Amino acid sequence: MNSFITGATGFIGSNFIRRLAKRPGDIYVLSFSEADDQRLLELIEKYELPRNKFHTFRGSITEANLNLSADDIKSLTGKITNFFHFAAIYDLEADEEAMMRANIDGTEHTLRLAERINAGCFHYISSIAVAGQYRGWFREDMLNEATGLENAYFATKHNAEKLVQETATIPWRAYRPGIVIGDSQTGAADRIDGPYYFFKIIQRLRRSLPEWTPLLGLEGGRLNLVPVDYVVDTIDHIAHKGELDNKCFHIVDPDPYRAGEVINMIAEAGHAPRMAMRLDMRLFRMIPNNFWQQLGHLPVLRNVIDALSQEMRIPKDAVKMFNYPTQFDCSNTLNALSDSNISCPRLPDYVNNIWDYWERNLDPSLHVERTLKGTVKGKVIALTGASSGIGYTTALKLAETGATLVLIARNLDRLQEVRNEVERRGGNAFIYQCDLSKDEEAQQTLEEIKQRHGKVDILINNAGRSIRRSVMHSVERLHDYERTMQLNYFGSLRMILGLLPNMVEDHSGHIINISSIAVLTNQPRFSAYAASKSALDSFTRTAATELCTQGINFTTINMPLVETPMIADHYRNAEGGIPLLTSDEAADLIVKAIIEKPKRIANRLGLFAAFIHGAYPKLGELIMNAGFSISPETDGQEHKTDPSKQGSAEAKALTSIMREIHM
Repeated sequence: MNSFITGATGFIGSNFIRRLAKRPGDIYVLSFSEADDQRLLELIEKYELPRNKFHTFRGSITEANLNLSADDIKSLTGKITNFFHFAAIYDLEADEEAMMRANIDGTEHTLRLAERINAGCFHYISSIAVAGQYRGWFREDMLNEATGLENAYFATKHNAEKLVQETATIPWRAYRPGIVIGDSQTGAADRIDGPYYFFKIIQRLRRSLPEWTPLLGLEGGRLNLVPVDYVVDTIDHIAHKGELDNKCFHIVDPDPYRAGEVINMIAEAGHAPRMAMRLDMRLFRMIPNNFWQQLGHLPVLRNVIDALSQEMRIPKDAVKMFNYPTQFDCSNTLNALSDSNISCPRLPDYVNNIWDYWERNLDPSLHVERTLKGTVKGKVIALTGASSGIGYTTALKLAETGATLVLIARNLDRLQEVRNEVERRGGNAFIYQCDLSKDEEAQQTLEEIKQRHGKVDILINNAGRSIRRSVMHSVERLHDYERTMQLNYFGSLRMILGLLPNMVEDHSGHIINISSIAVLTNQPRFSAYAASKSALDSFTRTAATELCTQGINFTTINMPLVETPMIADHYRNAEGGIPLLTSDEAADLIVKAIIEKPKRIANRLGLFAAFIHGAYPKLGELIMNAGFSISPETDGQEHKTDPSKQGSAEAKALTSIMREIHM
């Protein structure tokens, strides 16, 4: 019982040959290239398959007779019991012409060859995509009833199966798998599609919010997910069973979960927040379809959708699948499997394996340059506040990367020390003494930088001034607010506006602004500091919306309190005080920003506080006031509260809670 197979090294095919190799008879494989030959050898070695059972023929499904020679065809004639056609393009984003050549022409060429060599049965691997966007139950004997075939993938798979059913002169069997995901035992997969498109968003949520954070989401249609081991076990069993010719078999989950349920299961596997409440998208069906169609043709909305699709790396057609309207009857399949132990595993039983394999092997971030040196080598980086604290530590981390460092600060002696240390480590640094709160100095420095270095690739606005004083102790100190604004907001703005034109001209640039957790938490006694940083945050959000399509990236780091000279002695390891990040930990956040270019970096405490202040502002106000009431009022030697409160049980409890600030 010999078999011929196309697409043997693809995702489903490579799993199928492991089953096929256990059966009697030889396996004849269509190989497209030397890389295909090598891949087959790797599979044989990996799974310890009998090498002598496999025979390869070089050819292509896009050519008549698969481009096999007359001698090859003669050698195959009368020898093949089962002809398996797996080769196809399974990609919602693939070129339409390429899909037509592979999925339709390729199927016709393969079928005609199977007929020419008198194969016993032609086994066509189709897809539930043949149903298009059919609303309701789609039976295994249905095909022409399909609707919504506008997508090229749906259309080509539909027409290819139709060609088999209507023109085959030898027995045939068609298999329509659902959305095929990784192996239920190992999670192994070799491509990202279907639900995998949403994994990255779930991962980002996990990194931003505590797992227990309740989210509001959507409930879509039923996503028919099937693990690849169930698919190949089913095809193998049905293909070698008699009296099933000229039938279709839906290889699907008989009781699929709805999209919102699937997303929540994946989120639980990834230890990410889940949707506590889901709005059923069927509610939107009351709106006429022509309204949605007209809305979708608006250029502005199309541009937004395109940008979001690119940012989240989710194809637009994949988003449409979230509300998939079709359910699939699988009576033929279940009847054919009734004499076996094969059944579709339930998603909750293996979703952990799927997530784990994706995060370890398929996460796109694994294949992105993740080293600091690889990211910044040969680039010019301007760093303000470089003479001490976070700036000093960041400069040292950048010293051995091959970047040109432009270091800016007020203290010339300290700048020279930093430059010497950078150069001692093999780096290249230029120093500029400047008080960025003074416009004339700042403009002169900017001109010198542009004349000497040309374009700055990365700007890190780190210079800042902090004042810790309650509002009632500031009523006669308006200058506190003026001087923090001059440096923290206007100083950063001078650098951005001075360097931005060259970045835009080059269509490339990254601006990193060091903001504060106080912006998110509304931290008491930091009204002057938080206001200046809030102004910078607001400017950044607005500028980013204008420049996001011009190659300019903005990153805001809502930095927790860091142990630097800027922080008053009261915070340093004081009993009952707020725990602090080290300068090294803070510099690591800047390194993360440089490499990953996120919109925002903030710890979970800050994000949760922002959520509380947004959803329940009075509750957030009362919580922060509680901390304000039990922590000491101090500014250097001024305005001290009762020292007994500094080591109070309440203060110690607050400190314990605030350990979350380091996450």
